Amino acid sequence: MAETKAQKNTKLTAPIFSKDGKEAGSIELPLGVFDLPWNGDLVHQVVTGMQSNARFGNAHTKDRSEVRGGGKKPWKQKGTGRARHGSSRSPIWRSGGVTFGPKNTKIYTKAIPKKMRVKALFTTLSQKFRDGEIIFVDTFGIDAPRTKSAEAVLAALGKKHKLLSKEKNAALISSVNKTEAIKKSFANIKRVDVNEVRNLNPVEILGHTYLIIENPTEAVALISERKK
Repeated sequence: MAETKAQKNTKLTAPIFSKDGKEAGSIELPLGVFDLPWNGDLVHQVVTGMQSNARFGNAHTKDRSEVRGGGKKPWKQKGTGRARHGSSRSPIWRSGGVTFGPKNTKIYTKAIPKKMRVKALFTTLSQKFRDGEIIFVDTFGIDAPRTKSAEAVLAALGKKHKLLSKEKNAALISSVNKTEAIKKSFANIKRVDVNEVRNLNPVEILGHTYLIIENPTEAVALISERKK
């Protein structure tokens, strides 16, 4: 209990960078969101559940009742010297039905309690923060779609972080309001993706090396409200 009380009295702060890569201030982070211990079992259960919920059963094969044709008996039962067959839709025939093949009727969805989903999100954010892989930016300053402006921001932030050394999945850009200007400016940069703060989830966070959060004051407030 002594350690828990000590942690509650500890302030957790992080620097806020400008679009030029310079420190423009700091922000105090809630311990219940950015200072949770790692829980691999919980995160794994939530991540695999979310991946299952996003899965579509597209693979589908037809059994002998769904294959077209085969209504007539191929040849008479006896007298031909050949094996008897009742339908060309039999699985042993070419173009016949498939036995035990995949069906698109299978349901992969899994129930994920809200508390588990939120706890997994906060746990992932805490680990990312401990690893120094969360970057807070006051504003990107992008009012019109322009890839060059987005690349300039990444280059400035990359002076202290290895953003540009990753060929893909380098960073997840998260803003309070994903405007068309921000979305289109980063769209041509293959190594980054853009999402809104309210849609942050463990799958996307773990799928990228860095998490860049714009307008951290409002963003952190939105993230903290997820536990209510």
